[in-house]
Amino acid sequence: MANFRHEWKHEINTSDAAVVRQRLMTVTKPDPHAQMICLPDISGRPGIHRYIYEIRSLYFDNLTDKALREKIDGVNMREKFRIRYYNGDASVIHLEKKRKCNGLTSKESALLTKEDVQKILCGDYGFMAHSPYALVVELYHKMRTEGLAPKTIVDYTREPFVYAPGNVRVTLDYNIRTGIGWTDFLNPDCVTISAGDQIMIMEVKWDAFLPDIIRDAVQLTGRRAGAFSKYAACRIYG
Repeated sequence: MANFRHEWKHEINTSDAAVVRQRLMTVTKPDPHAQMICLPDISGRPGIHRYIYEIRSLYFDNLTDKALREKIDGVNMREKFRIRYYNGDASVIHLEKKRKCNGLTSKESALLTKEDVQKILCGDYGFMAHSPYALVVELYHKMRTEGLAPKTIVDYTREPFVYAPGNVRVTLDYNIRTGIGWTDFLNPDCVTISAGDQIMIMEVKWDAFLPDIIRDAVQLTGRRAGAFSKYAACRIYG
């Protein structure tokens, strides 16, 4: 059973992100899975380092858009399934179920092969019933009984920061894009389009307590926690 964690989400702008990034870089560590990139400074010379990774997700929903509607309506207890891989590398793919209950979140994960995902995309998911992973079997039954099916691609860039006390993870998510056809999920070169206005999302996640040093670092005047959904933003396009 996955542990539930606290989660804040804030819609921010690039100026907010610059402030938060500078604060976090002095007290946190970059995610070990992130890739370092070097950006030019204001004079055009290399010198600004950031640690990022690219995320591609494929979300599931049923014919009545249950997951989408529950998110929009703010249903207290809800769940959603997605398949995800990182940095265009489809050799490692995760099936994830994210749950929300009383404002807390949890996530369960299981591995899928590229061949497994291709079968799911083609509607051939009988193999899932015999998976060694309970989560894959659960999705199979919900595809059969509730009509869950692949719905939309969500791509974005994530800039993560980690802080060990409290198991804190702060992320800046931006460049949110969606693919018109989810059948191209395994193609890293598939065409994606911007999902509306290019806002940034700051997420703050922690276990039992949020250290004051992080609470202060992410504090922004006039910004309050919200309920932004990348999935909902991308569903506008299909």
